Amino acid sequence: MLVPPDMVAAQSKLIYQLNKFSAERVQARMLKISSAIREIVKIVQDILKEVEIQEPRFISSLTEYNGRFEGLEVISPHEFEIVLYLNQMGVFNFVDDGTLPGCAVLKLSDGRKRSMSLWVEFITASGYLSARKMRSRFQTLVAQACDKSIYRDVVKMIADTTEVKLRIRERYVVQITPAFKCPGIWPRSAAHWPLMGIPWPHPSIVAEVKHEGFDLLSKECITLQGKNAAMEGDAWAVSFFEAENRLLVGGCRKRCLSILKTLRDRHLDLPGNPITSYHLKTLLLYECEKHPRDFEWSETSIADRINGIFLQLISCLQYRRCPHYFLPSVDLFKGKTPSSLDAAAKQVWRITREMLTNERAFEKL
Repeated sequence: MLVPPDMVAAQSKLIYQLNKFSAERVQARMLKISSAIREIVKIVQDILKEVEIQEPRFISSLTEYNGRFEGLEVISPHEFEIVLYLNQMGVFNFVDDGTLPGCAVLKLSDGRKRSMSLWVEFITASGYLSARKMRSRFQTLVAQACDKSIYRDVVKMIADTTEVKLRIRERYVVQITPAFKCPGIWPRSAAHWPLMGIPWPHPSIVAEVKHEGFDLLSKECITLQGKNAAMEGDAWAVSFFEAENRLLVGGCRKRCLSILKTLRDRHLDLPGNPITSYHLKTLLLYECEKHPRDFEWSETSIADRINGIFLQLISCLQYRRCPHYFLPSVDLFKGKTPSSLDAAAKQVWRITREMLTNERAFEKL
């Protein structure tokens, strides 16, 4: 089938615009982030070294591997999360029975004595390993380490939270989250994945992702607020960070995510933080299911995919619900105010309309 020359010309213009946007705006964002990472990692490593001297069970896992730091997630150019992987979860069973959406608990295996655990004093009377108690101990150690650090003049602990959050040079917020890696098992709450009848992801990738497993993080779970307070303290948040990144390998998926994050930071960093880069990553994964073939993620298709994701985002904002990719019963908009979601929907629609109607939209965006 012959494509009309004006369509070819319009397509070429759009590819040129996107390439220019990537070369200028996306690269500038990445450079800013990598310089911030170099700065914060040096400070956090110093603090974690002191924590480890005080308490050898909290061993820093913040090491560089192939040019990236394992467990470091960029929330925005000014906000980061560093996951501190802990040792020895072995005497615990992973319990994921659906009563704690987005979370699970770790319970002493039958017949295992508390004394066999490295984390004996954090085990409750019911045999659960308390995420909150462990985090509280870690918070105390980090506060002491900050006081001793050579960086103490530029690092402040953020109060009013049970989480370990540092403000660095009044510019960056870094959350340090204790966690366990759970390789080789897959949560029952995500057992429906992958969906039947969709040719994406390839079975070999699915096997890889499930073998890689997931992480359990000690952090406040917004999905549990208002539920059983005791269980809330014991609960560990389930994270699929590495699994999600693995699924985005191939085609222009990762490039698409970089463009989405850049658009978010430039135009959708709104009061109440209704739209995060994680919402965009989630909708990108759903878009991969709708467009499962690699040719649908070629350079010529990126603009269509971005428009599709933004239209999906508007729909989610209007319905005030954004389901987690692996755990669809978990709503990623929980805790966001209706007014902030409405304002975000208007702003996303404004940008989407611009992209759909103006072939030079990316010059202004």
